Amino acid sequence: MGLTTPLFFFGTLQHPPLLAAVLGDIGHVTLAEAALPGYRTSAAREGPFPVITVQPGAVTSGLRAEGLRPEDVAKLDYYEQAFGYRLIDVPLADGGTARVYIPPPGLWTPDGPWSLEAWARDWGALSVEAAREVMRYRGRKTPEEVGVMFPRIRARAWSRINAARSRHGAGTFPGEIDLIDQRRVYAGFFALDEVDLRHTRFDGDMSDEMTRGVFVVSDAALVLPYDPLRDRVLVVEQMRVGPLARGDRTCWQFEPVAGLIDPGETPEETARREAMEEAGVTLGALHPVGESYASPGNSTEFYYTFVGIADLPDAVAGLGGLEAEQEDIRAHLMSFEDLMRLCDTLQAANTPLVMLAYWLARHRERLRSAS
Repeated sequence: MGLTTPLFFFGTLQHPPLLAAVLGDIGHVTLAEAALPGYRTSAAREGPFPVITVQPGAVTSGLRAEGLRPEDVAKLDYYEQAFGYRLIDVPLADGGTARVYIPPPGLWTPDGPWSLEAWARDWGALSVEAAREVMRYRGRKTPEEVGVMFPRIRARAWSRINAARSRHGAGTFPGEIDLIDQRRVYAGFFALDEVDLRHTRFDGDMSDEMTRGVFVVSDAALVLPYDPLRDRVLVVEQMRVGPLARGDRTCWQFEPVAGLIDPGETPEETARREAMEEAGVTLGALHPVGESYASPGNSTEFYYTFVGIADLPDAVAGLGGLEAEQEDIRAHLMSFEDLMRLCDTLQAANTPLVMLAYWLARHRERLRSAS
């Protein structure tokens, strides 16, 4: 298989782990410093990634990639086209020629300088995880379809980064898992995988091979706003498709405030953002309640749960949510006693709400005495 014209990398493809996530093997690729005259690299306002624009007199530093094979370029095309980039021929400062991926004018907004080192530190690991998922769709989805999915791909990647920092597991069995195969059978806002695996049994033997389905979703933060002076909480109500698909007689649920964690965002930041978006409430101190899987037998869904101190006057109750996310949310104020009555009479069908209510029952006097 013959070699292709050298490529010039000005942005994130200069990061070898990301290049390897796209290409697989990069041992045959030679990377050398190079410069591209007549272009400027800037941070994209829509980032975190760089954008390159024509700028007479400017010079962009980067890497010349040689030894690429046609299959490598096909993989790079798939990855870059998901973001609207296309290859063009350019002259390099040393008199050589190369090809570079350029976005169409106006696609991204230049917004100040961009640093590869800072990007690698803050976003490199997430971007590598996201690139791995992108490349799994090659041959199954178009680059344009992947581009539409990419915000959720990044959110799932962020969940994998968070998973490496998990604090739970003390005292559990240190068994091994032989992951034989993992297939993505559906991908959109959420994803569904089939997994073939074996694992160490408690008696020390390996289990037989088994196939399991797993629902893949990004991490979420949930918070129950509590006003210790008025001794009441705020819960939100909205229609949920889970009860609809189950055939439940009622599909509207009382819940804590909740939202998916955006890439780069902490659970605490998500909790505060969602409280404002869903109910217009500014949270004070956040009290961690748990870090836990919603249904570990069949889902990656992981919850960071909090009780958040808030001022909850009567005017807080009302309608909220983001129209851009098709949210239709109603906020309710509820006394602590009414919340516990809801739980005791089995009227609360939302597990996180029940868990937060019982945590509040345990810590309520402490929170009230501190207010």
